[in-house]
Amino acid sequence: MTKRLAPTGFAAPDRATATEFWVVRHGESTWNADGRYQGQADVPLSHVGVLQAASLAERLTGQHFDAVYTSDLARAARTAEIVAERLTGAPPAQRDPGLREIDVGELSGLVISEIRERYPDYLGALSTEPWSTRRPGGESMEDLYARSGAAFGALRERHPGQRVLVFTHGGVVRVAVGLALGGVPANAWARLSVANTSITRVLLGEGSGMLLGFNDDAHLENLLEATEADDVLGQAP
Repeated sequence: MTKRLAPTGFAAPDRATATEFWVVRHGESTWNADGRYQGQADVPLSHVGVLQAASLAERLTGQHFDAVYTSDLARAARTAEIVAERLTGAPPAQRDPGLREIDVGELSGLVISEIRERYPDYLGALSTEPWSTRRPGGESMEDLYARSGAAFGALRERHPGQRVLVFTHGGVVRVAVGLALGGVPANAWARLSVANTSITRVLLGEGSGMLLGFNDDAHLENLLEATEADDVLGQAP
């Protein structure tokens, strides 16, 4: 059966079979606070990150999700643990390494001034080809899109017509946005700021998607401002 198109020419996902993902970036980590690239280094939440996660937990108390998934890195898994216990049914957070942050390779643990000094050729290539340029010894955004896009595809097939909560990282949140929009225009990745513990909602169907909400961090209004710098955007000097 042919899908009926809206006047815009776009066929929205069928909610009976599509999956609604609530995609959450982890709370502030100790390396976020220090301005260090972390990628897949297993860095814990900072004290502020724990408070951010607790604020998100308060906001989502009593909400129902059919499943909860998390990156297996500690900063995401701990955020998931703090929030999941406040959800209806307290569903366990299932760990999925496909939801890990972009692998920054040799940049892990460095601050931006060190990267500028040691890797000028990489930064030059990144400014020209931000999509396909790999971090030295690591991944490109193109690589991340393929890896975590496959993870979202598997979750979508596992949970048709359901609502799923995902705890992950800034780069993977951008992938979810790209999946919802059918791709993101060149050079637009760096314009998508993703705050710690912010909620981004996407509806993903087979071959279609829709962005329902982006970077919602209203629960942090009474806390210190969440950092929007991460391993995709880069850190402040």
